[in-house]
Amino acid sequence: MKPLLPPVFVNGIEISAERIAAEAQNHPAPKTKPGLAWKAAARALAIRELMLQEARARGLTPDPVEVAPGQVETEEEALIRQLSELAIIPAAAEEAELRRVYDAHPDRFRAPSLYEAAHILFPRQDDMSALRNHADAVLAELRVNPRRFGELARNHSACSSKDNGGLLGQLGQGDTVPEFEAALEKLEEGQISDPVETRFGLHLIRLDARARGDVLPFDTVLPRLRDAHAKAAWARAAASFTADLVAQAKIEGVALQAA
Repeated sequence: MKPLLPPVFVNGIEISAERIAAEAQNHPAPKTKPGLAWKAAARALAIRELMLQEARARGLTPDPVEVAPGQVETEEEALIRQLSELAIIPAAAEEAELRRVYDAHPDRFRAPSLYEAAHILFPRQDDMSALRNHADAVLAELRVNPRRFGELARNHSACSSKDNGGLLGQLGQGDTVPEFEAALEKLEEGQISDPVETRFGLHLIRLDARARGDVLPFDTVLPRLRDAHAKAAWARAAASFTADLVAQAKIEGVALQAA
């Protein structure tokens, strides 16, 4: 009978089922599909083994370095790092190419927008269904008469802003939680949102004004463009190098074509 967790062989070197099972704990998967975690772990260990074999074939000697205070690489980690530094050569960024990216998508390079907003907070509770019903009931009243926002904030909001009719003043990027900020970005001025859930509870949000940030000059965003290009280029070069190793290897027990 075929074992539930078969071993994997990389150029004849066995990666045991026990090692794969231990590694699988680092690869999240739905509870109903534990095999996905096993496959991800098997692929990760097979690629690690390929890298180690290539490093040794090139005659590299491990030279561990300190990666954090008191934390030094293992010899295998050092070999993989040294091989990566030697063999993974990302394409250099041409400024003209980065300029084309900037010119094609100027809205991606705006200064942060500023908002003036108000909200009514319904604090998180065990019965979120009842909380949502409460928020929906208040929202229904606002749909009939939006001018009652301040009154309803004073009567229902759990935020200290209720004393000022729910007004939050001027908000910038990072001043609120991501879900709140995303809702602000989608609203038109004067519009009131449907209930927005955050870790604090449910919010009814009114956007009073938006000052959209100006497009930043190319020279200002050039360092960010270079960094993004470098990360993407390294990822492409690493994928290409790994694919070459896989193509030349004999791997049994797991498919790496999609890895």
